[in-house]
Formats: sequence, structure tokens, C-alpha cells
Amino acid sequence: MTDGHAPGASGGLGNAHRALRDLVMAATVRIHRAGAGYELDEPGTFLGSGFFIAPNWVLTCAHVALSGEGGEVTVVYETGPGRGTSAVAGETAAALPEHVQRAVRGSWPAPDLALVRLREPVDHDCVYVTERPAAYYGEAIVFYSGWSEVGGELRRLNGTCTVQGTLGGWSPDEQIRLGGDVLPPGVSGGPVVDPVSGAVVGVLKSQADRGLGGTSTGVEQLRSLPVPPDKARAEHDDPYQAVFHAHDRYHRDRQRHPDNDRGTWADVQNQLGARAGRALDPDERTQLLGRLADLPPPVSTPALLDILESLLGGRAAIPHPAPRAWRDGLGALYESPRQDGALELVLDYAMRVLSAERPFVTPGTHSAERALWAWVRQTSEGRAGPDYRRRLGRQRIEGLQAPRREASPPDEESAHATDLAPHTFALLELVQRGWEPDRCDWRVSVARPTGEVVRVRDGERALLSGLPGPLGAPLAEAFRQCDEPGRPAVLQVALPHPLLGLDVDTWQFGPGEPSLGAHRPVIVRCADREQLPDVDDPVVPGGEQLPAREEYDGRDARWHTIHAHGAKAEVLDCEDGLRVPVPLARSLRDLPPRTVPVLCRYGDRRFKDDHVALVRIVHGGFGVALWRRWSGQTDAVCGEFHRGADDTVARAGSAERLPGLVHELRAGLRAGKLETYWADGIALFYDDPRRPLPGTGDLLEAP
Repeated sequence: MTDGHAPGASGGLGNAHRALRDLVMAATVRIHRAGAGYELDEPGTFLGSGFFIAPNWVLTCAHVALSGEGGEVTVVYETGPGRGTSAVAGETAAALPEHVQRAVRGSWPAPDLALVRLREPVDHDCVYVTERPAAYYGEAIVFYSGWSEVGGELRRLNGTCTVQGTLGGWSPDEQIRLGGDVLPPGVSGGPVVDPVSGAVVGVLKSQADRGLGGTSTGVEQLRSLPVPPDKARAEHDDPYQAVFHAHDRYHRDRQRHPDNDRGTWADVQNQLGARAGRALDPDERTQLLGRLADLPPPVSTPALLDILESLLGGRAAIPHPAPRAWRDGLGALYESPRQDGALELVLDYAMRVLSAERPFVTPGTHSAERALWAWVRQTSEGRAGPDYRRRLGRQRIEGLQAPRREASPPDEESAHATDLAPHTFALLELVQRGWEPDRCDWRVSVARPTGEVVRVRDGERALLSGLPGPLGAPLAEAFRQCDEPGRPAVLQVALPHPLLGLDVDTWQFGPGEPSLGAHRPVIVRCADREQLPDVDDPVVPGGEQLPAREEYDGRDARWHTIHAHGAKAEVLDCEDGLRVPVPLARSLRDLPPRTVPVLCRYGDRRFKDDHVALVRIVHGGFGVALWRRWSGQTDAVCGEFHRGADDTVARAGSAERLPGLVHELRAGLRAGKLETYWADGIALFYDDPRRPLPGTGDLLEAP
């Protein structure tokens, strides 16, 4: 923590402080007992405050989170300025110290921190958390935010405190003593912000028994969360790494996002004149941390300390608790006594990260390494001497020549390869009635490996808005005929092109029942591929007419390639958060044969031809595509969806595994597995040209 101007100073700095307050309060939440229902505005269910530290993660005090029954709580948050409040269930995923049995206000032992994991994905703002331990030297001013009962109502409030020293010294019990303001009941768990660096540095813990102020805990105490006993195989195996990787990617993606109607944390930090050490400005730091967060974490804390020791010449400057993430190591460099070469120190650290041992490798690891090297090279140009830049180049070449560890092969146990050929599957066909477009005729069948299709039931004039109402019993019967022990049958849904975006996988047939997509693989097929309209792409520049369909389809070749040689995701409608039109069908046909098209924001309808996006994909000869039904705000961050789609398609190896992998993602969403939240609203188009659909022309004929 650094001395500086108090929030509210006049001029440009005052405006920056007001913007900082807005960012902090947008991410501050209140925490209630689970099951509060309509009593969320009643003080009786209110437990305390907290704040979003990363997407779908809340940081608060342990005595707040564990006051809820079994660590279950309700988080109340604002979806945006003036948009009102929403509530979502959460569970305590980790707490410090561990094994404290019961919350007693005012006497919970330090560090008194808890991470609350939301049970479902929501859109929200996140704070920026410092990557360095707060240094408390002398008197300084901090800003805080929280909720409290005022006049019988729950109100959000903020204020300033002075730092008056520490309590506990260099130990897990260390707390920061605050004074200068009354900390009302309920603000415990709220963020403490350094107005000079523009970053959250602590969590309000308690109020003073008498007089002004209270105590707070530095966010660096989260480093003392238990390390998983077994070697991590994925980022989410370690909550500390999962939280801060998500935090850093969020802020990197938010900074890239062009639709912001408010400033980002890096924008405000620039206005404050903040620096990340002596080498980086807030933008550079945000980009570097985002690239570090795309990589697997350090293999261990000792391995990270070895890197820092090699750069700093000893461990005397290593902060406590010891760093355990790449961001922590970067923060430790800020404390270096070196007065020159600060940029070279950061670049050397990035190069060490590039060559470090990996605890695991994902399909995106090598791409992340290339992105980090691109940052190093770009940052060094014009700011480092030619000899140093040549040395960086030699190090990069040596790293590329070293043996590379490849991503782990697909785990057949965790995601079986969904083989559609040898198993019976259920088939649902819908035909939109031309003269009644709000109604459809339907048929449910069972398709056997021999090619025989047995009709279960059909119907006419069902309201699209009333689905799946009349389909419940017929589908249940079809599933009884198809399901095998441990292998729910695939549901193939044949839809006309105007209905390809129908959310069949979200259908439920009873209260509390899992959705269709969470219970079994659900894939979409195009029932009228040969009757697709060309109205969206009738003429190419220069007046040349479209070639005949047989000349450009290329469907069989694409299908063979992505099943025999692997596939690669290609997002068509979004470039680093910038919403772009889906290319014309002619352009899509020029994409590489291994391409699986992905739509990030299907349903956003930003452009006049967005409604034909899926038709263009089918026109392009693609038999496999992914999309996400867009239900978020225009400024919601989408980087995690891009990353997740890339990794899922790459991890599949063969495209035939995608139905099983998408089913696992949907099941994970229902189970509240946070690592699957990026896939909320995902849909899969999987239309095998080798197995044509039964003729649909007889749907309207008498049985």
C-alpha cells in the first residue's frame, strides 16, 4: 500500500477516484442465508458483504460465508448500473483457516477468508486484485465498500480509512489495523482498495470494539490455501490457480472488449498514474498477466521460487506468504532493489515462464506460449537494446528446440467417444407449417443400427411455444427402447433451417428434472438441406452467380477430414469481443477442411443478416458446428467461451467425440462445476452425410 491523495481529490485525480469507486461498488455484493426467497431485502437474512474476485467467484470473510447453513449462501448482486439486483446460490469452496467449526462474530481467527463458488453462471463485474502483497509503511489511506442496514433497509455504502499499522506481524494471523471511520455492521467481507495503485489489497474483517476503524486481511493470505495433495491435471484442480487465472483472463478480455460503456480497471489505473513496478503501465501489465494466465500454473511453489531466486539473486526479497502463481512471481519482481534494468527483469521472467516445466499441457498451451513470446518481442522492441533483443531471440530458439510435451490424449473414461453408428438412437423430427409458422408437426422415432426406423408417435399443429409439452410421453417411450445401462441414447433432432437454433437441449419434462442435454447427448441436424434458400448470398462481387450446389458443397470431404485428422474451432461472429458479421457462404467454403465453425453470440441480432448465420454454415458444406445462445449483456466478456470452444474441439481429436463432450459440459453445468460455466447455452450441429435422415415428406400423411 502506498501513500497518496485521498479519494475525492479535485481535478482529474478526483474523477479517477470517482470512477474507481464505481468499479468497486459494481462488484460488491451482499450475502444472505440460503433459501431466503422473497426476504432478500430483509435485514434478517443478511450475513455480510463480499465482492466478485473472478467470474462466478466471490471473496468474503469466512465468518460471513460459514454463517450460512453448511456453507450455503445466496449472493445478491447488481447486473449493471441501474439494472436492479439479482440473486444466485453459492457454496463455500474454501475457507481460511480450515476446520473452524462455528462462526462467532468478532472472534473468528485470522485470516478469516472464504471463497464462494456460484452454483450457476451469471454476468457480473469483477474487481482488480493486486499481484503484490500490500506493503504497510506508515500512514496511508484506503477506500472500502460494503453493505449495511441503514434505517431498517439494506444499503450499499463506502468510505475511507487510514492504515495505522499491523496486528500479528509476519504470520498467517497478520491483520491491518484501520482507523479514521466507523465501520458499520455488515461491511465485513467487503473490499479494501488502495486508491494510488487502483487495486483491491484486502478484505474488511472486523470493526473495532470501541471507537473508529477495525481490521482487514491482505488478499495475499489466499496463497496459504491448501495445495492439492495430488499433482494437478487441470487448472480447476487448485482453487487458488483457478480463481486468479480466471481473474487475469477476465481483465485482459475486458480491456480488449470494444463495447464497454464504462472505463476498465486498467483505464482508471492509467488515470491515477499507477505503475506496475518501474517497468509496466497498467495496460502492459494487464496483457502480460492475461497471457500468463493462459498457461498452466507453476509445477510447484519451490519451482517458482527457484525462478525468482535466479533473477533476484537470493530469496531475501521474496514476500510472505510465498508466491504460488505466475502473477505472484511478477509481483515479487516489483520489490527488487535493482534501480535499472526493470524491464529486462520482467522480460527475463517471462522467458523463464516460457521454458518452465508444466504440471500438465492443454490443447491451448502451445498457442499460449506463442502469444507470450509475441508479447515479449513486441515489448522489447524500441525499449531494449539490440544485444538484449538478440539474446531473447537465441533463448526462444533454444526453447523451441527443446523436447515439447504434448497435450494429454483424450480420456476415454471421462468422455467416451460417442459412436452414433452401432447404437440405437432416438429421432425427433419437426416440420414447421408454412401457413401456420408458429405451429409444427412432429414425429418421434427409434432408429436402429440396421437402418430400420420405427415410428413411436406423431402429431400435428403443436405450438412451438408449447414445446416440449406433447412430446414428453413419446420421447420417454423412445428413450426406454434405446437406452443401455450406463449409456443414455443420443437424441437426434431434425429441424428445418428456420428452427435450427431451437433450444431442444434445454427442455425439461418435470420440476427439478435435468434438461434433455444434461441427461443425454442431443445433436441438431438440418432436415431440409437440399431446399436451403440462397437469398442471403445470391450474388458475389462483380455479378458472378453462385455455382451449382454440387460444385461447392464439399460436405463429404470436410466430414471425413474432421473425423480422420482432427478438427480446429473457428469463431465466425466475434473477434476478441468485437461483434462481426458472419462471412458469406462463399467465404466459408474457403476455410480449411479441419474447421468447425463456432458462433459466440447466436441470437444477438446485431446485424440484419444474423438470422441466416446457421444457414450460411450449412451452405458452406459443414456437417459439424458449435454455437452459444447469447443471453448476456452487450459488454459481457466472452474470452472464456472462445478458449473453452477451442480446447474442446482440439481435445476431441476426432469430431465423433463432440456429442459426448458437449453432453459432459451440459451435465457439468447442471452439477455446478464452475469449469464448465463457459459452455452455458452451448448447442451442437452434427449432421452425418453418410446417414441421411428418413424422408420427412410423409409427416403430414395419415399413419
